[in-house]
Amino acid sequence: MALLITDACINCDVCEPECPNQAIAMGPEIYRIDPDLCTECVGHFDEPQCVQVCPVACIVIDPRHTESGETLRQKYLRLQGGVPGGRPAR
Repeated sequence: MALLITDACINCDVCEPECPNQAIAMGPEIYRIDPDLCTECVGHFDEPQCVQVCPVACIVIDPRHTESGETLRQKYLRLQGGVPGGRPAR
């Protein structure tokens, strides 16, 4: 599942640099998460880092983008070039 930043976002700027996939960017009014890049930190961390650092708890599971753990792992592998650790597949 991709994550979603709700309207409760206060634009504190702490989530964006924590995202290992660069899925978080400033939108027209608040930060947004690109569901094509969000893996909920699968492959990088045990828990989503943006959720961990958010001071207002405005990052939730996006019901429009539900994905299994295996799907998130496959997305992680695709984003990292095919293998864990970011090394391209040979």
